[in-house]
Amino acid sequence: MKKFLIVVDMQRDFVDGALGTSEAQGIVENVARKIETFDGEIIVTYDTHGEDYMQTAEGRKLPVPHCIRNTPGWQLDARVEAALAGRECTRIEKPTFGSVKLAHMLGELAEGEDFTAEFVGLCTDICVVSNALLVKAAYPEMELYVDASCCAGVTPATHQAALTTMKSCQINVIGE
Repeated sequence: MKKFLIVVDMQRDFVDGALGTSEAQGIVENVARKIETFDGEIIVTYDTHGEDYMQTAEGRKLPVPHCIRNTPGWQLDARVEAALAGRECTRIEKPTFGSVKLAHMLGELAEGEDFTAEFVGLCTDICVVSNALLVKAAYPEMELYVDASCCAGVTPATHQAALTTMKSCQINVIGE
């Protein structure tokens, strides 16, 4: 059985940049440790926007430019990047919250084998939940996990709400 760790959007703008929070800063070491000790394949997602962000549907609803491709805020947090050093990983840019490409890629990387996938990262209530639900919909028989100690939401309340939603959809929440 294959094992995947999906590191969602651990980018500077979500940790301590344009949309950073103290809760996000508080999980970075947990995420780095998880990466360093994970025995399986690692996939890293990047929230990725262009210079036209403010003209997009997301930009009109969240008018805070962030994760603009190739800017410092788009880069991974340095501690996360250091944890990935020397590890093979697949990196995916995603233009919105959830990535259909991620779900398809998991199937390709699993090469027909059963797999488990564990999600960590930011933000629990937006990108983590979106991606976990997309993968669960695509692979309803696979065991999926979210490590709550390696995730942070926009607020503690919305973090908890997302964890509850994922539990309701039969995604295993660990690390609470």
